[in-house]
Amino acid sequence: MMVDEKPANPELEDLIRHLQEMRQVDFRGYKRTSLQRRIRQRMEEVECPDFVTYRALIDSDPKEVTNLLNTVLINVTSFFRDADAWKVLREEVIPQIIEHKKDKGPIRIWSVGCASGPEPYSAAMLFAEALGVENFCRSVKIYANDLDEDALRIARLATYDPRDIEGVPQHLLEKYFERTSNRYVFHRELRKCVIFGRHNIVQDAPISRIDLLICRNLLIYLDTRAQAAVLPRLHYALNTGGFLFLGKAETQLARSKMFESVNLKSRIFKKVGQEWQRSLGGSLSIATENNPVRRVNQNRLLEAIVEGSATAYVAISPQGHVMLANTMARRLLEIGPGDIGKPFQDLAVSYRPTELRSRIDEVQTTNRPLRLDNQNYHRPPADPIWLTIDIQPIHGDDGQLMATLLGFNDTTRSHILQRELQVTQETLETTVEELQSANEELETTNEELQSTNEELETTNEELRSTNEELETTNEEMRRQSEETSEYRLYADAILRSMDNGIIVLDQDLRVKSWNRWNENTWGLRSEEVIGQRLSSLDIGVPLFKVNAEMQRVMSQESSAEPIEFKAIDRRGRTLECRVRVLPLMYNSKDLRGIVLLIDDITELSRVQDFNAYLGRLVGESLNEVYILSPDTLHFQLVNKGAGQKLGYPLDQLKQMALPELMPEVSARKLRELLAPLISKEREEIVFETILEARDRGPYPVEICMQYLHREEPPVLIAMVHDTTERQQLELADGGREQGGMA
Repeated sequence: MMVDEKPANPELEDLIRHLQEMRQVDFRGYKRTSLQRRIRQRMEEVECPDFVTYRALIDSDPKEVTNLLNTVLINVTSFFRDADAWKVLREEVIPQIIEHKKDKGPIRIWSVGCASGPEPYSAAMLFAEALGVENFCRSVKIYANDLDEDALRIARLATYDPRDIEGVPQHLLEKYFERTSNRYVFHRELRKCVIFGRHNIVQDAPISRIDLLICRNLLIYLDTRAQAAVLPRLHYALNTGGFLFLGKAETQLARSKMFESVNLKSRIFKKVGQEWQRSLGGSLSIATENNPVRRVNQNRLLEAIVEGSATAYVAISPQGHVMLANTMARRLLEIGPGDIGKPFQDLAVSYRPTELRSRIDEVQTTNRPLRLDNQNYHRPPADPIWLTIDIQPIHGDDGQLMATLLGFNDTTRSHILQRELQVTQETLETTVEELQSANEELETTNEELQSTNEELETTNEELRSTNEELETTNEEMRRQSEETSEYRLYADAILRSMDNGIIVLDQDLRVKSWNRWNENTWGLRSEEVIGQRLSSLDIGVPLFKVNAEMQRVMSQESSAEPIEFKAIDRRGRTLECRVRVLPLMYNSKDLRGIVLLIDDITELSRVQDFNAYLGRLVGESLNEVYILSPDTLHFQLVNKGAGQKLGYPLDQLKQMALPELMPEVSARKLRELLAPLISKEREEIVFETILEARDRGPYPVEICMQYLHREEPPVLIAMVHDTTERQQLELADGGREQGGMA
């Protein structure tokens, strides 16, 4: 009776396929019983009743894939887990690896399913103990892989809690870990020799030339087909004679021909080469005396042996014709007497149960036997059977190929027993897995109960003191209540005394606070507007100009800019208003409403307009006005009249200092003259001098200078009057007086 696998849940298979195609998460090789149980556990946590609903949740929430991985990928690991097995590794395996690899290249170690890193770091410590840290860093490379990116991130940091390092012997803990506050950081130089990366052992290509492969308690989570795919990968990854270190619950290799046991109890195995080897036994011998009767009897004996064999034999000539088919071959493979001498390719057996012609060519070319296991052969109406086919070359005494012999053995019962054994083993491994998980959960629960018991004892003591504290707290709450009431009155008083409007709105834009400025300006009392929507109030504010800013602040898009507009107060006067819309935040993220700050800038606008008007008058004036830097006496700004008189553009003037245009006064003398002004001893200084313009040359001027120290930054202002005409009048008057006297 064949042992069939249980039919899969179509919805579960659809979810697994969807995760693989859309999220690159491959669960196809995992045991369906364990996988389904863990996915349902996650579905219960997020309250999804079926796989279809859960698939919709995964599509809508990308973070859910990470949460599912954390549930399915059981990162149960610890330093030196199963200490006896690590002891065998340290005492028996590591010395062999070091001795074998001496001067033959680096030692390569691969940790598959490394989780958060304890296993590769445990191996690193043992090899460092055997080689020394310096030799280890020079001659050992450790590759560590897992599917869980979060676990790999922890492994790369190599920082662990005290509970994580409980399995590390004290002398190794002191030597290879550095304690920082309440955490332990693994040895920095050893950590550099461990390379972590994401890898799927079922799908991705294995790392090669490995001397020690650590794959503990991973295979028990894979189904039979995935295990059959993984074992050859592990075999390929190892060097000849390399060691494989499995977990305590894994027994697959006890029946695998690819590995031999080194220490079965500790689950340590060694790679076995897969090269085909010819039998060292001799062939069947017959008597060689020249006795025809005996030779005939022996030939009959050989014929009877072949005809009576339970193996179906078919012999093929080097030219590809059928030379012999025994009784079992005729019955099992439907080869009749008329088929003897025919080309083998014309018979159904040449391509059923499998294509044999190319295999025969391979055997004849390589001169090496070949075995094909587990070939399904169905000849209706009989039940399907399983065959093992041996193909081997037959040579004569002269060494020439005589024939190719095909042997067909019915291994149906063996195959069925093997399948039953695999199913039993899988069931056993699933049970072991569940027991391990349950045991770990119980250990965790026991620790939590012990901790809880200690906490309860502490809590009992705390409750006694808490009762006293509650009475104190009750009194404190009464005092705080009084302070809160006082604070509320205090806050209301501040709001009412503010010389601008403050309107506080909730998230529905209903008024929560309305200060006295608003009452005086808009003519509505606080009790009339509290709880009302701002848009329903009859006030002279064009709310349509601030609605967009209020919505932007409510959606927390950006901070709003001040808005200026004209409004009408309760007396019908036109006001110039500036409004700022601010978020009402209880903390950095909790938006509870908005605050409107309204300023009456009517007078400010008038002053600004007047200042702008005054600036234009000064700027357009033909009198010369210079604004200078007190430190360098460089020109910073000049009005229109100064620019015309001096004849220089402003950009060129900014590169010049005032003394450069005063040929009769040096910079030093000018600074001495201005010193009382800069020190604030005098408010202004007036003096006469000569200025030299670019186009008109020197001309006499009177300069009045003031130091505006309250400006930021302080400036010197010089008002210059051209005295040319005044001097001409004085000269003319002097001439007339001299003429009269004459």
